[in-house]
Amino acid sequence: MMFSAHIISLFPELFPGPLGASVLGRGLNDGLWALQATQLRDFATNRHRTVDDTPSGGGAGMVLKPDILAKAIDTIAPDGDPRPRILMSPRGTPLTQARAHELASGPGVVIVCGRFEGVDQRVIEARQLEEISIGDYVLAGGEVAAMVLLEAVVRLIPGVLGAPDSRDEESFENGLLEYPQYTRPQSFEGREIPAVLTSGDHGKIAQWRREQSLALTGARRPDLLPAKTR
Repeated sequence: MMFSAHIISLFPELFPGPLGASVLGRGLNDGLWALQATQLRDFATNRHRTVDDTPSGGGAGMVLKPDILAKAIDTIAPDGDPRPRILMSPRGTPLTQARAHELASGPGVVIVCGRFEGVDQRVIEARQLEEISIGDYVLAGGEVAAMVLLEAVVRLIPGVLGAPDSRDEESFENGLLEYPQYTRPQSFEGREIPAVLTSGDHGKIAQWRREQSLALTGARRPDLLPAKTR
């Protein structure tokens, strides 16, 4: 079963964007995953193709209308479509590597890209949209956030990155941040590659990398460490 992503957006022309480049784009061209983007305004019911209205209760900005968005979702992912429905939202649950793995092992995703002041709460509830955030900040819309989510997910699909072990020691894969990486030349502006990495002693190299990962995680993301190692 191929992973199939469908985007609902006011700016579908932004896709595939960076998702069409490098190994992700090669995987897309090779049929390892599929991507489609749909214009939300195609589901509007008036000649102005209106998809938003003023917030109930007052306030600045506009809100995406529930009836228009529901029609788009129902058309793209009718009853029986097993793909999770996701709304990119700064108030959502933070995206994690674990969630990326879960999505990568599934049939795909339907992603709603919000704009303006957000989406009517009733359609979020009625269509069971899972709100996901990519960080504690606000963007102009959900398109870039959707690309971030898809890049995190698609690279985990078998065959996209090539060697399956190429990501085994990346940040978050084992609960820690990744250790520092080095390559030739041996000396760069007076800075040397740590001697252990050129020693040929794989046991010592593994130990050094583990120690570096623990130290970096403790300094930058102590919340990731087990309580007994903090």
